[in-house]
Amino acid sequence: MKLHIRHETRYDYETSVRSSIQRLHLTPSAFATQKLLSWNIEAPGIDKALIYRDGFGNQVHVITSQGAHDHVMVVAQGVVEVEDAAGLVRGLVCPAPDNVFLRQTTATEPSPALVELARSAAARQQKPLDLAHELMREIHGRIVYQIGVTHSHTTAAEALADGKGVCQDHAHAMLSALRFLGVPGRYVTGYLVTEGMLPATASHAWAEALIPQLGWVGFDAANCKCPTADYVRVATGLDAPGVVPVRGSRRGGESENMTVSVLVQPAEQ
Repeated sequence: MKLHIRHETRYDYETSVRSSIQRLHLTPSAFATQKLLSWNIEAPGIDKALIYRDGFGNQVHVITSQGAHDHVMVVAQGVVEVEDAAGLVRGLVCPAPDNVFLRQTTATEPSPALVELARSAAARQQKPLDLAHELMREIHGRIVYQIGVTHSHTTAAEALADGKGVCQDHAHAMLSALRFLGVPGRYVTGYLVTEGMLPATASHAWAEALIPQLGWVGFDAANCKCPTADYVRVATGLDAPGVVPVRGSRRGGESENMTVSVLVQPAEQ
């Protein structure tokens, strides 16, 4: 399936900003079942951007805006061709050793409730693939998808305790349980065709687990399924703070307001 993606991020500043810098994780990855047919980023300073591959293999752009300005607009768009591989990720280059993804972070540190969830799932399912599916189903049932009840710093433990959250929280909870059980897990950002193909206010996120004899497999606990051809994979890391699509800092300005619009739909053949 060929998907057209348009991801807009706008920062509006209450007072004039002297300069700003943005780090972008906005370029989809390429591997066996995902091909980047076209991709373009429009942003102030993009023509002079520092472009590099980070330790996880993600393509990163660093852009700067100099001189007084009251807003910054970043638009990433293009066409990606995706094949359904039942969540299996093959041919993706990630320089980081697999054991790095056993590391818990502030966002994924397991609470007693998460430890109990993980142990109970492991008692029911001993095979790694079955276990990962069991964890996905359990987390999907324990954290109801609800926008606006969590924030960027909410931890997996907090989301599970509250019983509500968004895809970021589902992914963090999945990673917390996987890593506690000794299964490497990595956080993934990307895009998903939404119901009715309406614009969304954020990109999507899910987890990947390293399954023996299979390799890395994606698990989207928010939707309780493995990624299909409706998903586009962008970047990977240990947790959400490490792979925020657009993250920046500024000199000057008293406050900022960020608005995001994401549209994913089948591309015209």
